[in-house]
Amino acid sequence: MRGSFACAGRAPPLPPALTGAPPIPFRRLLRAVGYGLFALFVFFICFTFLRPSPYDFLAVPTMALWVALGIRLHRAAIVFVLLLILYHLGVVTALLPFLDEPEPTLWTLQSIYLMVTCVFFLMFFSEDAERRFDLGAKAYVASCLFAACAGILSYFQPTGILFTMDGRAAGVFEDPNVLGSFLTLGALFLLRGLLTGQARHPVLSGLGLLVIVAGIFLSFSRGSWGALVLSSLLMTALTLRSSLPRVRRRIALLGMTVLFVAASVLAGLLSVDSVADTFVDRFTITKDYDEGVTGRFGNQMRSIPLLVERPEGFGPLRFRLRFGIEPHNSYIGGFANGGWIGGLAFLGMVLTTAFVGLRLCLVPSPYRDRAQVVVPALLMFFLQAFQIDIDHWRHVYVMMGMVWGLECARTRWAARAAAGTVAAPEALRPPAPAWALEAAPRRP
Repeated sequence: MRGSFACAGRAPPLPPALTGAPPIPFRRLLRAVGYGLFALFVFFICFTFLRPSPYDFLAVPTMALWVALGIRLHRAAIVFVLLLILYHLGVVTALLPFLDEPEPTLWTLQSIYLMVTCVFFLMFFSEDAERRFDLGAKAYVASCLFAACAGILSYFQPTGILFTMDGRAAGVFEDPNVLGSFLTLGALFLLRGLLTGQARHPVLSGLGLLVIVAGIFLSFSRGSWGALVLSSLLMTALTLRSSLPRVRRRIALLGMTVLFVAASVLAGLLSVDSVADTFVDRFTITKDYDEGVTGRFGNQMRSIPLLVERPEGFGPLRFRLRFGIEPHNSYIGGFANGGWIGGLAFLGMVLTTAFVGLRLCLVPSPYRDRAQVVVPALLMFFLQAFQIDIDHWRHVYVMMGMVWGLECARTRWAARAAAGTVAAPEALRPPAPAWALEAAPRRP
């Protein structure tokens, strides 16, 4: 039919230059700008040593542009968003008696701001999820490499800009524990690419992984050390479960190689006297400030009966006024800062996110491979929340947005697959049973 129109003498369309139409549609240009802003937005997560940071300056234009471009909230994430709002509603309610105090008010506003960014990340990753997730992963790894290099520099060559604390590397973060935890996801991204052979530049990825691992080690954060080891093991186990036999052999071989190289690098670091001394001091399950009635864990235990008697909680940042230090436990902090409403909502956020994340990792879908990287890291943060405050860590909200964005994309894909409008990729189809392969006729 098209050929008959051409033979009939129908003139071809004029090029855009002659018709006056722009060569690139305006909306496409806006999307390109939006992707650039988003990549910078994620990269600047680590810039906490500036107040306000470039992350904060990019937040409003990035979110506003993508809202204008039409990102939406999918119904699969409504439960999580309601729990997120309920948690902050509890915090705001607990703040009301202390509105005249600037620090609790500022802390609450910052918490609401992080909530908004989390919802944005959720909506952003829920559409065109594979492309957007990969973009976010690249920007996050770049941010980790910058933060790790800054941390290593702050340890061996302290400067007036970069932070150290008690002989531990902090770099662009004020707290070494935050540096170590932030780098964990970047290490998993690079490790996964090496194990599965998906890294485009394996040598560069391997060098980047060593830099990030060195940054985590020099933070001397016991929680981050444990999180890196456990999340790496969990990610590897999940990858092995969903991989073909030849990929499993590759993972086993490269896994041993990565362990050997990492152990060699750590042995080299431990050959430095100052590093070895700090390592020996930190390589304990508990420290003096953790133990005793007035230690970290003692304060947590003493606070529980008081919080049971106070449905309204203590109010934002008022735990430290009663006990002299922060709770160093995000679950107790949820009840202390937001009362029963805030504490139960925070617990609900963690449980629903863990359930959805594990389902993403186990149920075949186009998004399983990506979930198998971010979910193990996030689960380790949820465990770390028992001994540190994670409720104001930017990267935790990014990761929760990633998980729920992938869940929205998976739900949408599953609905289309059930309706028959999309076919399951070959990699997602279960292998044929042995009897079927034996019965199938062989080609000559």
